Amino acid sequence: MDDLDAAKRLGEAQARMMTEIRKVIIGQDEVIEQLLIALFSNAHCFMVGVPGLAKTLMVSTLAQVLDLGFKRIQFTPDLMPSDITGTDIMQEDPETNRRTFEFQAGPLFTNMLLADEINRTPPKTQAALLEAMQERQVTAGIQTYLLDRPFFVLATQNPIEQEGTYPLPEAQLDRFMFNILVDYPKRHEESEIYKATTVTQVHELKTVLHAQDIIELQEIVRRVPVGDHVFEYVLDLVTRTRPTNDDAPDFIKEWLEVGAGPRAGQNLVLGAKARALMNGRFYVTCEDIEKLAAPVLRHRLITNFNAETEGVTCDSIIERLLKETPKHEEVA
Repeated sequence: MDDLDAAKRLGEAQARMMTEIRKVIIGQDEVIEQLLIALFSNAHCFMVGVPGLAKTLMVSTLAQVLDLGFKRIQFTPDLMPSDITGTDIMQEDPETNRRTFEFQAGPLFTNMLLADEINRTPPKTQAALLEAMQERQVTAGIQTYLLDRPFFVLATQNPIEQEGTYPLPEAQLDRFMFNILVDYPKRHEESEIYKATTVTQVHELKTVLHAQDIIELQEIVRRVPVGDHVFEYVLDLVTRTRPTNDDAPDFIKEWLEVGAGPRAGQNLVLGAKARALMNGRFYVTCEDIEKLAAPVLRHRLITNFNAETEGVTCDSIIERLLKETPKHEEVA
């Protein structure tokens, strides 16, 4: 597939995907766009939102439109690592009576996995999922099993109930490309939801892309060129979040305890490449970076006591950072 043709094809495919998804999901266009960017970047997402905002339906609908396998795991305190990765089961041959171990794959072996309320399971089980996300493989005994491609994990967390939970450490949160906030729908959207979900409806979703198409597009995403002025803008945004940096603004030093690391910059660039392709472009702009700054940075910044007492959030800090960080001009 020619790279420029791929950009045009993905731009057209995105329009068709949104048309199909809107048959089931009303609103949440920005959330869906970020999910698609992460998928085409071969990365994973962390999603925060109260129950009842169609997070599961969004992911399962996306899997249908892309003809991908989908599984959902409800994370609970008693969930064991083998419950998600799989385990060796002893089997006996009825003819020879010989016993052998046979690997029974867990729900992790799919294309799209919804890890629902990941903070409700102990760190040992969380670590098993995060290792699979990073390595794209599972080890059971002495055998290593490769996960299906493409492999996309969407982990959710309920922001309200914190009792009896195991929050993900910052180092593990850093493995997620985006932290997507799912908010309540707008008034007119919520009215449409009431009308659409209280009658009998059958939605026939058309497949837009297949697994092999996505794998090819993931490889093309990395070939999208990025100008030096965009890299400089990313570098400015990321390094200015670090309170120990001499160039950090005063409000960063006042409100942040820890800033973003290099992985934030990598994800900004990679996500911007995918966003450019999805918009039919084979080049990245500073606007692409700006659009993705909040979901990339919000889970990588740690506020201090000053920010908490003043009611300052990571999102408000990012918003101010974007306003005060000038974009670099492209050098002709």
